[in-house]
Amino acid sequence: MRKIVWWWVVILALSGSSVLASENRLPAFESVLAGEWARSASDHPVAMVAQDTAAQPAVIPDHQLSRSGDSGGFWAVSLLRGLLGLVILVALGYLLSTNRRAVSWRVVGLGLLTQVVIAFLVLKVPAVQYFFELMGKVFIKILDFSKDGSAFLFKSMLTGKVEDSLITFAFQILPTIIFFSAITSILFYYGIIQKVVYALAWALTKLLRISGAESLSSVSNIFLGQTEAPLLIKEYLGRMNRSEIMLVMTGGMATMAGGVLAIYIGLLGGSDPYSQMLFAKHLISASVMAAPAGVVAAKLLVPQTEPIQEHIQVTREKIGSNILEAIANGTTQGLKLAVNVAAMLIVFIALIAMVNFILLKIGDWTTLNTAITNLTDGRYTHFSLQFILGYALSPIAWAVGVCKEDIALVAQLLGEKTILNEMIGYISLKDYVAAHAFYEEKSIIISTYVLCGFANFSSIGIQIGGIGALAPNQRLNLSQLGLRALVGGTLAALFSATISGSILG
Repeated sequence: MRKIVWWWVVILALSGSSVLASENRLPAFESVLAGEWARSASDHPVAMVAQDTAAQPAVIPDHQLSRSGDSGGFWAVSLLRGLLGLVILVALGYLLSTNRRAVSWRVVGLGLLTQVVIAFLVLKVPAVQYFFELMGKVFIKILDFSKDGSAFLFKSMLTGKVEDSLITFAFQILPTIIFFSAITSILFYYGIIQKVVYALAWALTKLLRISGAESLSSVSNIFLGQTEAPLLIKEYLGRMNRSEIMLVMTGGMATMAGGVLAIYIGLLGGSDPYSQMLFAKHLISASVMAAPAGVVAAKLLVPQTEPIQEHIQVTREKIGSNILEAIANGTTQGLKLAVNVAAMLIVFIALIAMVNFILLKIGDWTTLNTAITNLTDGRYTHFSLQFILGYALSPIAWAVGVCKEDIALVAQLLGEKTILNEMIGYISLKDYVAAHAFYEEKSIIISTYVLCGFANFSSIGIQIGGIGALAPNQRLNLSQLGLRALVGGTLAALFSATISGSILG
């Protein structure tokens, strides 16, 4: 523990001066970041997202980020910064390891190298860029189909159009979950997802020498949720050791299911085709990179010490007796998820408003608000959750390669994702982009990777309940490894963000 504290102090010292030295770019920056949350939840951009999600796309004006071969983008300083960041992140994982002597540096090295290759191909090789952009177009087209279904249900019978009052998060974004869940059920019913997962899992097993069940779980999380993916390895869950269970949990927290991926493409891209394509490419890339990143993080924190079984067999889990039943089941599951997302947003945003109000009053009583304003040169005007997260996690933001002007902002987004969930983080990211709060466009892309995954405290309970129902004998391991899996999922996202940021230049 002393070593961890020492490391944190060193990183904080390196990053703290950068945060405090960052110049004040927006006179009303605090109103964007935190201030209005403390006074009234309805005035904050996150609370107002239902009013302007479709109308205010998160447009990034600098198109250089989507090009390959841009001059000056791939420079030595950026690569060295990225290498330093990876060393710091790996060192943190090593310090938190349950068995440091058993850490397989082959797995760590090859896992990180796999991420580097994926990031380089996606960001710098035109042919691979085209493939990921094609995948992005598929997601965008699915969003369009979802909008057609929503329009039929919510359009006015008088005008034949969706009224402006219904162009909201609830009526335009959440229906995407339901439709995409039905699409996933169709693909699962015909065995398409299983075949793709099997092929990728075979490659991951041969490359990183992890068990077949671990590979299946890691890869399936790219397409399925953290409680649905374990269904593919249901037969193995009860016999898994702690290291393997750790990887199943970490993989679930490191990646994002296809359904919510589609949501974030629509949320961040809005109605602008360029923004949709840009965010689609990076979100898909982040989710794919998260599979090997999750392996690295899990095997750092809880190394494998027992023999592994490389045999791969996808558990045959029926989703319906026929295609119509599969569609109906998928639709029902999607509806439950959409309602759950809406309920969580209501509660968490309300809680943020309440906490910020309490902190605001504490700042008034203690004159802390004035001190914070002077300390940050007006960047923050009072004591708030955003201020706490922005500075407490600034060492992490510095380590992943964020410029000094955006360190506090990216750190705040990471904190929102961890304490609340990634949905809150992405909504905040969308609002900050629309408000031009970022100094560099690169910070926006890094934030997209940082927020990837379900690594938050509520996911611990979700996994204990979901995976525990499939393998009751693993409940003790699930509860004991919950916090480590949260750290592992966060490290996985930070690995991806660091690598992608260094390659972007």
